Amino acid sequence: MNNFTFYSPTYFVFGKDTENEAGRYVKRFGGSKVLIHYGGGSVIRSGLLDRVKKALTNEGIDYVELGGVKPNPRSGLVYEGIELCRKEAVDFILAVGGGSSIDSAKAIAAGALYEGDFWDFYEGKPITKALPVGTVLTIAAAGSEGSGDSVITKEEGMLKRGAGGEALRPVFSILNPALTQTLPAYQTACGATDIMAHVFERYFTNTKEVEITDRLCEAVLLTMVKEVPRVIEDPNNYEARANIMWAGMVAHNNLVGVGREQDWASHGIEHELSALYDVAHGAGLAVIFPAWMTYVMKQDIIRFAQIAVRVWGCEMNFANPEETAKEGIEKLKQFLTSIGMPISFKELGAREEDIPLMVEKLGLGENGTMGSFMPLTAKDVEQIYRLAL
Repeated sequence: MNNFTFYSPTYFVFGKDTENEAGRYVKRFGGSKVLIHYGGGSVIRSGLLDRVKKALTNEGIDYVELGGVKPNPRSGLVYEGIELCRKEAVDFILAVGGGSSIDSAKAIAAGALYEGDFWDFYEGKPITKALPVGTVLTIAAAGSEGSGDSVITKEEGMLKRGAGGEALRPVFSILNPALTQTLPAYQTACGATDIMAHVFERYFTNTKEVEITDRLCEAVLLTMVKEVPRVIEDPNNYEARANIMWAGMVAHNNLVGVGREQDWASHGIEHELSALYDVAHGAGLAVIFPAWMTYVMKQDIIRFAQIAVRVWGCEMNFANPEETAKEGIEKLKQFLTSIGMPISFKELGAREEDIPLMVEKLGLGENGTMGSFMPLTAKDVEQIYRLAL
């Protein structure tokens, strides 16, 4: 196990009707003028936005609103939010929605206190300060409610990039599993796939002797394998929704990733898919991850065989562990298909002729690489895209 530091200061408020406490927690963490940042649609139709506003009003907290966040959140709205925060002297941002709203809120929070272009942070500049962010979560997926990460798409060139820093971790997050019960099955499955992908990015590591985090990763994956089919069958299963919602947070606040090298190539490869085709991030990951696994499997056959046995229930073939590893990848594909996820370019609506463009936009050039488990060149990435056809 590698040396590590772990700091996760977010205050979690979990359970039914907890969105009605939003005002109390904004006040607790020093907010007096709030930007409520959200997408639209169900947040408004369900009455959630009105309940959050009432909670703020009950505590005497002023607020302004900025809706319109889209899946794969865009830079244009971030710029608009930064300008609004400065104009209205906002001192706290409350994201109401899923990972897209939270990621956009984090970008605004960092940009509002920065004299330059917020996009600098998405090109590698460290984030050292940001306005405090709170969240009211409506979909279990990105894990942004507990992480210091944010992903934004720059509309000029449609570049999808990530930024991160401890300053971006939400100060509080309200998690009411009942708010996810109205989600369509496809969105639920996309979110679940994203959660599993966050675990995979950490599980496939070259670091040795990490049994504790291996087992934590496997526990999250086993929970998803059990609970996702239950909510697909019965969207109102609160207990299954609760387990999935907490799994989403655990999967990405880095509890399951400390002390080990992490990969993250698959997320980068997928970002070009969702930036180009505007598909759901989870759906793109369902296509990319099995292809990535197939391509890099021989880097550590035993690790792939281990997850096949511990998560997918395969029997270890000690004479030929590669067969066990392949069986595990096939079991993953079967699971993704069973919950309604695409596992190929064709199902996703992606085109073979766009592969060179996606590879180029990654910016690896001739000598660059991405990922840590098996560093990938541009040619490697092209082969992974082609395996996904």
